[in-house]
Amino acid sequence: MGVLEGKVALVAGATRGAGRAMAVELGRAGAVVYATGRTTRERRSEVGRPETIEETAELVTAAGGTGIAVPTDHLEPDQVRALVERVDRDHGRLDVLVNDVWGGDHLLEFDTKVWDVDLAAGLRMLRLSIDTHAITSHFALPLLVRRPGGLVVEITDGTEEFNRTYRDNLFYDLAKIAPTRMAFGLAKELQEYGGTAVSLTPGFLRSERMLDHFGVTEETWRDAVAASPHFAVAESPVFIGRALVALAADPERARWNGRSLSSGELAKVYGFTDADGSRPDAMGYFQDVVYGGKDAPVEDYR
Repeated sequence: MGVLEGKVALVAGATRGAGRAMAVELGRAGAVVYATGRTTRERRSEVGRPETIEETAELVTAAGGTGIAVPTDHLEPDQVRALVERVDRDHGRLDVLVNDVWGGDHLLEFDTKVWDVDLAAGLRMLRLSIDTHAITSHFALPLLVRRPGGLVVEITDGTEEFNRTYRDNLFYDLAKIAPTRMAFGLAKELQEYGGTAVSLTPGFLRSERMLDHFGVTEETWRDAVAASPHFAVAESPVFIGRALVALAADPERARWNGRSLSSGELAKVYGFTDADGSRPDAMGYFQDVVYGGKDAPVEDYR
């Protein structure tokens, strides 16, 4: 039996990338996983990519769990309410909530002053990263706190320490630090119910979009290192999926309550590896080498 057999998880934003991998790894650990998002086989979201939540649910089931795809726009309160009501009808419990909704990369304009950036795009990023997470927590947490020991994971890009470095777009900067503060606040609210809330970030993620950007595949990703040397410390989405499972399966996970965590940091604690057997620490690499000026080879961070 999987370490999460009998547990029910909701991965909000499970269409692709980290969200899909986390859903699949939860399934591999035996959980029932509700995979939500806006792109289905009938309709694509504004992101415009082909991956669908139905594919994610099928991958969850193939891995050994139970995958359930529920098309949901997490900016629409009525849709999120209906989603949680369905989980309640089906199982009467929610053990793990993963707030992974994003879908704003196509709106980014790096190295652009706030007065020159497309205002509508900037505000949309804030809604996708902040409003979606807040709306989902509002409706899902009453179900999660029915049983002690629930886990809420706010997914973002960068640890709290890493995000002290400006992200070269004010709206993106705010969008990526907000989930960390949400986890801090939710930790306070969940504590009396025996719940745990953390923020979690991958390192340099080899998502479908990133692989396409460099013109490589998961099998040939090292070919992109010549164009982007920092890509040498990149990790597959499996890595953050295993980080999530390690957290969810840890009976003492409350020790992390309110913390900002990375996949690389948790790998050192729990002993899991990436799909290729390596243990990349991109956050450590960027902090020490890229921003800190340390003279160390990238191999020291794999």
